[in-house]
Amino acid sequence: MKRANANEVAVTVKSARTQLDGFIAKYSPDVAAVARAALVRMRRLLPGAVEVVYDNYNALAVGFGPSERASEAVVSIAVYPRWVSLFFLQNGPQLPDPDGLLKGAGTKVRHIVLESAKDLDKPAVRALIREALSRALKPIDSARRGRVVVRSVSAKQRARRPR
Repeated sequence: MKRANANEVAVTVKSARTQLDGFIAKYSPDVAAVARAALVRMRRLLPGAVEVVYDNYNALAVGFGPSERASEAVVSIAVYPRWVSLFFLQNGPQLPDPDGLLKGAGTKVRHIVLESAKDLDKPAVRALIREALSRALKPIDSARRGRVVVRSVSAKQRARRPR
């Protein structure tokens, strides 16, 4: 660790928010813009949420939940080379979906591909988020300050930009 004098601040590790910004910067400008705007909207919708970041082989995933435990995340934003998705993690198949927005055939998770971050403002999407939060295993404490935690960064990753 570098010793700081009176005019310097010793920095040994990037902040989690700075790391997340760096992960997003690997994507094409269009995908990165959707991801950034989606994260801003999710932070407004879920004050107090802990954002657990996984920069995995296939995608960058940011789970929103009440704690650092991935199993408690209620929803996540996943960034792929060509699109961004909103995942419903705990009970996706059980969520009422009268507009048929949810995709996937898993037993726990469903998702919506976001054409733009503005999709998160649509009443049907907001209804799904509200319902997912109401069914969450543990509630997100909106009185608490939210934070970002980088949990995992894969050494090997697929290209983040389409060829």
